[in-house]
Amino acid sequence: MVLVSSLLASGTDVVVIDDGSGSRFDVVFDRCELQGAHVLRLPENHGKGYALRTAFAFVREEFPGAGVVTADADGQHRLADIAAVRALLDSPATLAGVTRPIVLGVRTFDKDDVPLRSRLGNAVSALLFRAASGTALGDTQTGLRGIPAEHLEWAQSLPGDRYEYEYTMLVRASREGIGLAQVPIETVYTEENATSHFRPVRDSLRVMGPVLAFAGSGVLAFAVDTGLFLAFTALGAPLWLALGAARVVSGGINFSVNRWGVFGGGAQVPLRQAAVRYAALAGAVLAGGIAAVDALAAMGVPLVVAKILADAGLFALSYLAQRFLVFGRRAER
Repeated sequence: MVLVSSLLASGTDVVVIDDGSGSRFDVVFDRCELQGAHVLRLPENHGKGYALRTAFAFVREEFPGAGVVTADADGQHRLADIAAVRALLDSPATLAGVTRPIVLGVRTFDKDDVPLRSRLGNAVSALLFRAASGTALGDTQTGLRGIPAEHLEWAQSLPGDRYEYEYTMLVRASREGIGLAQVPIETVYTEENATSHFRPVRDSLRVMGPVLAFAGSGVLAFAVDTGLFLAFTALGAPLWLALGAARVVSGGINFSVNRWGVFGGGAQVPLRQAAVRYAALAGAVLAGGIAAVDALAAMGVPLVVAKILADAGLFALSYLAQRFLVFGRRAER
């Protein structure tokens, strides 16, 4: 109530989502409405992602051309921090033809009053996000975000009804060339964040889903590659031939899965262009793999162990190259 009142007093249009809270909270939403807020009431609880998409649809219809600042209602976001995110959101693009970035209010997690589960959750989430996208974010779980008007339709189309929606937004934005700007904000936790509806196990699995999908393609290709490599060497094929033949088959599978499944914009990149770039990357990775396996084997490392170590070292490099150079939006140009 205090936050809504303060925002309205500052001349800000406020949209409040009642995500199936129940009749005992009607008085709260009635007061928000009486003060001038737009209250969208959902009869059942569908989750944060669903609620945000509902709000985006309402804003696009009622306030065409306006951006949105999303803020949680649990007291974690101060008026000054919301204003800071809005100020950056309202700043014009510096270059013609360049869309404005999504603005993130980034908390600091090194304070003593930050709950341990929040510190660990953000650390793991940030690490996985950086590995998957190549982008470093200080806070991947922040609910204080500024969405420019030109991205609202895109945001409304993203999947996920609960907390995974916000993480999906970051992953897809990074994948599709939408900038992510970061604004430092105050870190506020009340009673060990007892008001949060985040369920650590279930919602963490939902949140990590997109990243696990990225890794799954590589694991599948790795399994095929390693199985064929062992089969070919068992048949007496020389090392270079076993590695090459296994990589051609697994590479074809990896290319297809990544183009049509893992990378959302991959199918939009011309097939010939993507295939040529993928082949060049695969050739470089193959050469590096052969050199690494040879070197490790010469040091006395068992062949299978050498293969696993070499592939692990090249996995991150290969993923980032596919993400940005082969299937990313930049590859279309």
